[in-house]
Amino acid sequence: MKPSSSSSSGGCDGVEINKDKKFVVVTGGVISGIGKGVTASSIGVLMKMLGVRPTAMKIDPYLNCDAGTMSPFEHGEVFVLDDGGETDLDLGNYERFLDVRLTNDSNLTTGKVYQEVISKERRGDYLGKTVQIIPHITNEIMERILRVSSRPVDDSHLEPDVCVIELGGTIGDIESMPFVEALRQLQLKVKKENFCIVHVSMVPVVGESGEQKTKPTQHSVKELRGLGLAPDFIVCRAKHPVEPSSREKIGLFCNLALENVLSIHDVPNIYHVPLLMQEQNFASLLAQRLGISSSLHLPNSKFQQSWTDMTESIDKATSVASIALVGKYTNQLDSYLSVISALRHGCISTQQKLKLVVVESSHLEKEMADTQPELFRDAWEKLRAADGVLVPGGFGIRGIEGKVEAIKFARENKIPFLGICLGMQAAVIEFSRTVLGRPRSNSREFSSDINDDDATVIFMPEGSKDVLGGTMRLGVRKTILQAGSRAFDLYDKQPSVDERHRHRYEVNPNLVATLEEHGLHFSGKDETGLRMEVVELPRDTHPYFVATQFHPEFKSRPMRPSPVFLGLLQAIQSRKSKAK
Repeated sequence: MKPSSSSSSGGCDGVEINKDKKFVVVTGGVISGIGKGVTASSIGVLMKMLGVRPTAMKIDPYLNCDAGTMSPFEHGEVFVLDDGGETDLDLGNYERFLDVRLTNDSNLTTGKVYQEVISKERRGDYLGKTVQIIPHITNEIMERILRVSSRPVDDSHLEPDVCVIELGGTIGDIESMPFVEALRQLQLKVKKENFCIVHVSMVPVVGESGEQKTKPTQHSVKELRGLGLAPDFIVCRAKHPVEPSSREKIGLFCNLALENVLSIHDVPNIYHVPLLMQEQNFASLLAQRLGISSSLHLPNSKFQQSWTDMTESIDKATSVASIALVGKYTNQLDSYLSVISALRHGCISTQQKLKLVVVESSHLEKEMADTQPELFRDAWEKLRAADGVLVPGGFGIRGIEGKVEAIKFARENKIPFLGICLGMQAAVIEFSRTVLGRPRSNSREFSSDINDDDATVIFMPEGSKDVLGGTMRLGVRKTILQAGSRAFDLYDKQPSVDERHRHRYEVNPNLVATLEEHGLHFSGKDETGLRMEVVELPRDTHPYFVATQFHPEFKSRPMRPSPVFLGLLQAIQSRKSKAK
């Protein structure tokens, strides 16, 4: 990699270090899942308010090379990037908050690091040396961090000024030790004045007295210091605001000024967090700590005002849009984090409040009426009461018949509907069964022995059933939109759009002509014209019936919602307005 500026100095194995580059490392203590991702994202927002260009990176200490083969029940959603990287869901938060485009390298796992080091060893790159955690593993980690910190992430094509790094897990976890050591070494290389540590810790309340306990935070900071990293700021997470006396106690025992101990309590929506930090002067404190001069970076007051207006509009909305999310991972809503976020973005633009109605798709299936009638009745009551229906992606046969039933209900009763990935495939299956009169229509994912006429959805020819990791159709692909279609209008009459994909199966191109003859319109196709990307019903037959093979939720932003999600919310708003 070439030096990014004249102020570069020697780095790790040829990777240059820009002396002006700033690094903010977010660590976590006490317990996992306390909001490090939102904290890191919010710090990026504060950087933008300061007029500084941020990028972001997530370190996951697990041995998987990526999140692609991990269960949604255990890990939540797999967030897909432009380059096809299957990553941790926190990268979705980074992209949404910062409005940037990250790459697969922005999610660093133990698996990626060890795979690369072992590959180098096999090639003989280490010239016969004994390969060790230090320096070979730690050097590889630092090299990857430095590369990400220099890579442009937006249309300016300019190198970022600040790299925000979230260290996954909890300080003290054995699997994260090489990363902690690499960060300690990186701090020495880039100089302390360019390296800032923000430690996120839980402040629990124990007993009826409501006393806030500071000891867990003290212990986690002690652990962090013992590993060679000292926090510059502590973010105290709690249900309610952390009392000044508790913050003062934490500061005293952790050797920090009171102003460097922040209180971040639960808020109505996560977009409040940067503003909560701003109220505590965190942006100015960060700028002072990192030497970010206002003479070099002019504060972006326009961005700050836009963020404030957006956040306040969420709180002021009075109209409610209830949307039934018919999924199969409903006991782990992080599996649909980007879908839910995109729905909220649509609500922001239409000034509605989202009422998410979660429906387990398997509970809608006819067999459930006999085996568990209460669950069957409850699921259908939820579906019938919703203003709109959304059927997201997924894998495997469980719950697929419930998805088909929900789509049939939305189509026949003219309820605004949006299908994504498997949701689009299920929509085509339902139409083929009901309208074409082919009751055996199905996907070969669920029924491998069906004949060609009933194989509505087929395995993609370039796919692999033997190697699962990274073998799907992944990342940004171009979709050609048909002029005059609803999809064409939703995307501002653009002839083509670039959206992100993650699938192994597709609509059978041999059945498209028959489906279109009966009224199902394929308004978006790939560049070959053979792969179906968008399906819709005509506007004169349904208020909003749109489904996409791609995942539009991954590119939705709070102030720039995905067009198909926005269309769903607008259709709900219009339908309710006409009903008055």
